[in-house]
Amino acid sequence: MKKKFATIHVVTKEILKRNPQWNMPYVPAIKVLSGKALYISGVNAAPIYHSHPHKPEEFEKLDFSPENQAILTMKNLKKILESSGGTLNDIVQLFVFIVNIQENGEQLGKMISNYFGDHLCTSTVVGVTSLLTDSRLIIEITAVAYI
Repeated sequence: MKKKFATIHVVTKEILKRNPQWNMPYVPAIKVLSGKALYISGVNAAPIYHSHPHKPEEFEKLDFSPENQAILTMKNLKKILESSGGTLNDIVQLFVFIVNIQENGEQLGKMISNYFGDHLCTSTVVGVTSLLTDSRLIIEITAVAYI
């Protein structure tokens, strides 16, 4: 199978191996070698299709715990990728927006990383004060994939 991506590092693999404390959950850059671009809108724990303007009562049945929000957000991300013929391994760039990042960032980051296994993509995590969909949501993810 033809390789779709090349990971780009600014240090050698030997230097990375000698510095396990870095524990890099992402790569500095990815060079896309093949595939078609897929730009994914922000997803969170809310259903992908919901009313606009937003109606909080549509989200009443959601479990708003951080763990459940991470699970539902990743399920929504996977649904979009699968409907496009892709998987999480096709993501080259990930943007994660977290409310109260000092409180929620580490836990949510670990949970999200578990979904990717050995696949590393570029990643940016941003602390925000709130998310537009519902004030109880604490994580939203958008991504770019090549399928």
